[in-house]
Parts: sequence; structure tokens; C-alpha cells
Amino acid sequence: MENVETLAPVEGLPRVHAERVAAPGAAARAAVARFGQALMARAVPPLLVLAVLVGIWELLGSRPGSSLPSASRTFIETWDLIRDPFFDNGGNDVGLFWQLLASLKRVAYGYSLAAVAGVALGVLIGQSSWALRGLDPIFQVLRTVPPLAWLPLSLAGFRDSHPSAIFVIFITSIWPIIINTSIGIRNIPDDYRNVARVIRLNGWEYFWQIMLPGAAPYIFSGLRIGVGLSWLAIVAAEMLVGGVGIGFFIWDAWNSSRIADIILALIYVGLVGFVLDRLVAWAGRRVTRGTANG
Repeated sequence: MENVETLAPVEGLPRVHAERVAAPGAAARAAVARFGQALMARAVPPLLVLAVLVGIWELLGSRPGSSLPSASRTFIETWDLIRDPFFDNGGNDVGLFWQLLASLKRVAYGYSLAAVAGVALGVLIGQSSWALRGLDPIFQVLRTVPPLAWLPLSLAGFRDSHPSAIFVIFITSIWPIIINTSIGIRNIPDDYRNVARVIRLNGWEYFWQIMLPGAAPYIFSGLRIGVGLSWLAIVAAEMLVGGVGIGFFIWDAWNSSRIADIILALIYVGLVGFVLDRLVAWAGRRVTRGTANG
């Protein structure tokens, strides 16, 4: 009898252990189920809308006498470009990957310059009422000039298509960065400024510890708008300046009556623009710890 009594608790251990093992397994299955539901909730609506749009495109493009190719015909005619985006036959005869890469390089140069200059000027305008009164009216006038209107002037000044395209990107994307940064600086709470005075922060410490963190959500909102404008500007500018780039590819396809190639290029342009916007939004969330929009 003593042996039976001592064995009773031991016999219960496998059941308790199984429950402990099953609990994490159930939690994992629940987490996977929640992730699947969230993914379906985010992925299904745009996929359904996309399917409807492609269906409408197919119906309209398949009509007799249609001037635009249907979705299926576009896919067939551009299959070689889709299948091999990395080919390089020299000159401008390169795959879409290299066309997009050339455009992205120009955007990287122009947008980086615009980000640095835009944040600096935005801080100046936000901090100084004199700078606000003196520069803001000029900026409000210049920002209404269409991007391509700057191209002839930049070509005359630089005498080279590459820096001219970079300048168009710069002058197009800098305005929302300046405006949003200045608004963010002016909206820094007075309590933050008072704390900086109490602990006697110098100008550099105030800039890094108070000013930039306080204005970061506004700054990244301007950066998101600016990167979208940069991508729009480079596609338009490359249609005129020539050379390798997705804008030139679209214009060259138009001159050669390759409408399907234009449609494919536009799809890629939209996807790349979406990725650029998401990257800036992700950086904004990381820097601002989730307080930036997006």
C-alpha cells in the first residue's frame, strides 16, 4: 500500500506535463490563426479590386477596334521583358531592371540633396520669424512652378542631361520637406523649450535632443511627399533628356508604337513608387517610434 501511495503523484506527472506542452502549442496555433486572419483582411480586398480592374481591362482591350491591348495580350507581348529584366545589349538596349536602376540613382542623388537642404531650411524658417517672413513667400511662389518648367533652365545651366535631371528632382521634392519641417518646428511644445532653458542645453544639444525628435513626425511626412514627387519628376524629366532610364524607355516605346511595353513600364513605375513610399514610412516609424503617419 505504501508503494501505491507513493506512485500516485508520479503517475499524474505525464498528464500535467502534456498540458504544459500543449499550452504553448495552442498559443502558437492561435498566433498563426490571428496572423492569417490579419493577412487575409489586408490582402484580400486589394486583390479583389485588382482582379476586377484586370477583368475590366481585359474586356475593354478585347473589343474589336480597341486602341489599347488587353491584359492577356500585354502579358504575351512583354513576356521577354518580364522574363529577362537583366539583359544588356549595350547603349540604351538594356532590360527594365537597368532602366529602373538608372532612374533610382538619379532619384537618390536629387532626393538626398533635397532632404538635407529642405530640413535645414525648414528648421531656419521654423525657428526664425524673420526667415519666415522673408523666405516663405518666395518658397510659396517657387513651389507652384511645374517640375518640367525647370528643365530647360537646368539644361542651359548644367549643359548635361544627368545633373539637369537631378536638379529637377531636387527642386521638385524640396518644397514639401521645407514646409512640413518648418511647421513641425513651430509646433514644438513650449514645455520642451522651457526644459531646454532650465537644463541649459547648448544649440547643438537643443537641436538633437529637442528640436528633431519633436518635429520628426512632420519631417517624415514631408519626406514621404518628397520621395513621391521625386519619382514623378524623374520619369517626366527622362522623357525629355534621354539616356538610360525608365522615363526614356517609356518615351522610346511610344515612338516605336510599343504600347504593351509602356503599360508594363507604368506598372513597374507604380510598384517602385509604392516601395519608396513604404521605405520612408518605415524609417519614419522607426525614428519617431510610431508617431509618424503611415
